[in-house]
Amino acid sequence: MEKSQAVDAKDEIFQRKPIKDAIFDALHQRIIAGKYAPGEWLRQEEISSQLGVSQTPVREALDLLVSAGLAERVPYRGVRVLQLTAEEIADAYALRLLLESVAARAAAMSRSAAQVESLLHIAEQTKDLVTLSDMSALRQLNREFHQRVVTASGNALLSKLYKMMTNTFPDWMLYEYMFRHPELLEPSLTREYHEHAAIAQAIAAGDAELAAQRTLQHIRELSKELVMYLGIPADLLADKERKLLDAPLPTLTGSG
Repeated sequence: MEKSQAVDAKDEIFQRKPIKDAIFDALHQRIIAGKYAPGEWLRQEEISSQLGVSQTPVREALDLLVSAGLAERVPYRGVRVLQLTAEEIADAYALRLLLESVAARAAAMSRSAAQVESLLHIAEQTKDLVTLSDMSALRQLNREFHQRVVTASGNALLSKLYKMMTNTFPDWMLYEYMFRHPELLEPSLTREYHEHAAIAQAIAAGDAELAAQRTLQHIRELSKELVMYLGIPADLLADKERKLLDAPLPTLTGSG
């Protein structure tokens, strides 16, 4: 990239946000657009030169990418775009089914008025985000919605476990596929909006079983995208789900 182009790019993306956040958004958009492939190294000096900024905010932006689950930091080597195996993705899918359904059920029983308002507001914000330029903002709102459902459960440890799990669920890879196939965008994202709104409404109504059921349906719809878009074997997803969700809990008995 020529120096004048770098200056123009810097002016364009850094108009309203802190520099590290603007760089994060720029890199986030490039990953979703497929300009960085899974496993590709994100070179701090190279990004700094391209955007015409110092390396400090680039390093901070890379930390944000790692926290968001789009990249991983390898000791003594640097940061690279996350590359997941089919097994890791299937494990994350099954765990997400379990954690989110439990969280939604608990949220319906313990949610506050402010939490309900927040969930409904976030869902409504995504209603018209169905274009390629909306992808970065949409992904962040999507993550925020699900995290707030878990937070509304009132279980701090569950929230911590959920944050760990989300770093191995490839939602950004699904968005990247849709970015390359824009004909899929509107129907998929419209469905996602309606499912989020339905979950929020069930939580607002205090209907624990309905909230859990709608959450399970929503995550299972995502499993279809994992199969169609990413080629994850359907039988692998089904096997992971069966083993985690259908396993009976042990019965505790006294020692006499």
